[in-house]
Amino acid sequence: MDQVLELWVSGLIELSKVEWMLGKGKPWTPGAKLKILFAGYNGTRNTGSDVRVEEMLRQVRRIFGEGNVHLTVMTQNFDYSRGYFGNATQVHLPDVFPPFLYREVRQHHGIMACEGSMFKSKFANALTTMMIGSLGIATAQNKLSVGYGAEAGAMDPMLSGMCRRYCCDSLIVTRNEESRSVLRKLGVPTEIGTDTAWTFEPLGPEYGRQGLCEVGWDERTPVLALCPINPFWWPVKASLVKALAKASTGAYADSHYRTIYFHNSGSEVREAYNRYIGAFANAVSAFRKEHKVFPVLIAMERLDADACRRIAERLGGLPVFVSDQFDMYQLVSILRNCHLMVSSRYHGIVTSMPALVPSAGVTMDERIRNLMRERGHTHLLLNVDDPELEAKLVEIMRFLLQDAEVIQDGIGRTVVRNLQTMARMGVYLEEHVQHRYPEFPTRNGLLNWEDYLPPLSPNLRRLVETYSG
Repeated sequence: MDQVLELWVSGLIELSKVEWMLGKGKPWTPGAKLKILFAGYNGTRNTGSDVRVEEMLRQVRRIFGEGNVHLTVMTQNFDYSRGYFGNATQVHLPDVFPPFLYREVRQHHGIMACEGSMFKSKFANALTTMMIGSLGIATAQNKLSVGYGAEAGAMDPMLSGMCRRYCCDSLIVTRNEESRSVLRKLGVPTEIGTDTAWTFEPLGPEYGRQGLCEVGWDERTPVLALCPINPFWWPVKASLVKALAKASTGAYADSHYRTIYFHNSGSEVREAYNRYIGAFANAVSAFRKEHKVFPVLIAMERLDADACRRIAERLGGLPVFVSDQFDMYQLVSILRNCHLMVSSRYHGIVTSMPALVPSAGVTMDERIRNLMRERGHTHLLLNVDDPELEAKLVEIMRFLLQDAEVIQDGIGRTVVRNLQTMARMGVYLEEHVQHRYPEFPTRNGLLNWEDYLPPLSPNLRRLVETYSG
């Protein structure tokens, strides 16, 4: 089924080329608003994905002017994205997406693909196919085609071929050199950038403090945030056979993601997951015997709720905050009131860093690894399948307490460096729009690097003053 989707999308890109040559399509004309479609994994209460897009929209409005652009965001569930993304239009992204892409991209003047895991087979080939399809249809119609804050990793051969063929005229701004190297080998033009979540501002600290107090925090004991996942049930794959079996016999119900999509499953997956859950729970139990901490479980995506609740139950019923109960403004406020963190969620770490929360990562892929390398904190990095995960977690939590000030210094400098990189991404975007649409209005006068960012919060301004240079 993944290959069927890939062939289907490839065919629609080729059809779009023919139609453009025949004069069909909607090119931008001077004086009109530039209509940009943001293609991503939104409307699932994945906090990281939603935060990324929120800040992209704010950055685009800042650079091009509110009155010059009309922004549209894909969502898989309007209820989960209600109240997000300012005045951007939201359109429903169906699970079987090729006809939607073909129809919707044609109605816009450009695409910004905004999923972090943009070019990789680790999570779902269907997601990467959707990203490539969005960019490829836009390129086929000579429209703006930008991948923003992208990560690239190992892809199945057919996906690699699609990327090479259909993204060679797009601008892809990667969030690290490792991703840039992957795409460069495929002949895809890139610039180096970063994630876009750095400028996000949640609700004030008083909200997070109140939320923690309501679940038993005494406002004195250090709060230990844990952001676990199920790292072993990826990738998600489309399967009509499994869908039919589930409908007729109830088989594969425990691995069903939605509609025709199913998680990786089997005894090896269950055993690895149980070892991971056990390591987290046992490590926290051992650490609490040495240090007085208030542990909380935070599900950055709804899918993480199972891991959080399993660990919470094994530790006697710890508080659990789940993203379908707390929106991104609330959840990140809670994160930033914590005092140390162990996370398998990349954006759990990123969104806590502006509050200088000392954090360690337990990673399933290169995203957290690249971030910890950038911070100079590779000693705070573990792998999800490490056979000594439990003992190493205890040791890492000791480091977080003992070396908090040193870790915070590295975090603060990394935040400011990424703000500056994100501003440079804005310059690349502005130049790319000027190249594609020379008559599109641009700003005049001398501009500072901060003029290429969404308006910075007082907290971020303090970090810039403290850690610049």
